[in-house]
Amino acid sequence: MAEDLMSKIVSLSKRRGFVFPASEIYGGIGSSWDYGPLGAELKRNVKDAWWRSMVYERDDIVGIDSAIIQHPKVWEASGHVENFTDPLVDCRKCKKRFRADHLTDWKICPEKGCGGELTEARRFNLMFKTFLGPVEDSAATAYLRPETAQGIFTNFVNVQQASRKKPPFGIAQIGKSFRNEITPGNFIFRTREFEQMEMEFFVPPADWQKWFDEWRKLRRQWYADLGVNPAKLRMRDHAKDELAHYSNGCTDVEYEFPFGWSELERIASRTDFDLKRHAQFSGKELQYFDEQTKEHYVPWVIEPAAGCDRAALAFLVDAYREETVEGETRVVLSLHPRLAPTKVAILPLVKKDGMPERAHAIEKMLRARFTTFYDESGAIGRRYRRMDEAGTPFCLTVDGQTKEDGTVTLRHRDSMTQERVAEGELAARLDAAIAGWKRPGT
Repeated sequence: MAEDLMSKIVSLSKRRGFVFPASEIYGGIGSSWDYGPLGAELKRNVKDAWWRSMVYERDDIVGIDSAIIQHPKVWEASGHVENFTDPLVDCRKCKKRFRADHLTDWKICPEKGCGGELTEARRFNLMFKTFLGPVEDSAATAYLRPETAQGIFTNFVNVQQASRKKPPFGIAQIGKSFRNEITPGNFIFRTREFEQMEMEFFVPPADWQKWFDEWRKLRRQWYADLGVNPAKLRMRDHAKDELAHYSNGCTDVEYEFPFGWSELERIASRTDFDLKRHAQFSGKELQYFDEQTKEHYVPWVIEPAAGCDRAALAFLVDAYREETVEGETRVVLSLHPRLAPTKVAILPLVKKDGMPERAHAIEKMLRARFTTFYDESGAIGRRYRRMDEAGTPFCLTVDGQTKEDGTVTLRHRDSMTQERVAEGELAARLDAAIAGWKRPGT
């Protein structure tokens, strides 16, 4: 059943223009995906919602956009050159590769019916190497960043002085990261190229627990506020033997995907590891001077780090439902209107009697405020179904009555209820409907 749901999500994503296989005309490339017209809007809306909650709605967080290619010593200081590895084994029979830490038996191939012998585990660094300049030698080696966080740490002093923020304060960033994953998969859940939404919150050392608890609560609530079923969210604390070398505490926000409970976001206490390491490797002081106590100290860091692609997948999976309406199956994506790629579709009932012209005028009027879509092809019921499947929360139908009294039919995606609204009141009515939206069933 779960596999069937994932196959439906993948099929809908391609059919409706959310996600396409990358380089598909050449046969594709493993676990690489292109976001289509609707997918690009969904991802943009996810990032906008995150940025709004992290930066615009708070007075203690600012944003940056650091470079993808940093000085190689950044990754030595962070520990990625030495520690960012996975144990890799190969099957001598079927030649497939596996992560040894994901196997219950390190000697026998897990593929059904194979039974081949596995090689000894070897360490495999997950960073992508590249070269700066025309000569490919060790002196020119650089890396595509495996996380956005390090660009925040190296800019700690720059941002603190420019923004005049005092701990506790945060620095947020959204950007591409790259990891040479051994076993990518589950659609867009685990890929080699992905977008991260990370925030580093710098706090006085004595206050780390207070802020760790606060951010764990806030980050789980963010998903629920955007329509994710709370019953499918859980917080999982890391055991001591799971913690990264820089962390003294970590909690994952997990979602129950069709393939099982998996991480959406990680909230970690990174202690003062990163700032101290970069100070050590660069020779630059990365401290904060407290004017009140007249003391210098290295802040501790609480890091909520989320995957944009994983969040988009969770929103898609959670919003997907099928129901029977008048003997037919209706597929609907009940996305929160703030995330929906298209907010409102404008549909003339028929292609005559001035209805298309009136519909185009309404679409033009609303376009500056909302993402719109105009559709005059096919029966009105069929067009409603297309919009339901694309996650469009509202449809406006221009009909014969529009010409008489200037009202249109406003149809609500989740309930399929309809109401007449005057043209001049449409923007305000849509704003109110978006603000008052509740997840179906709540």
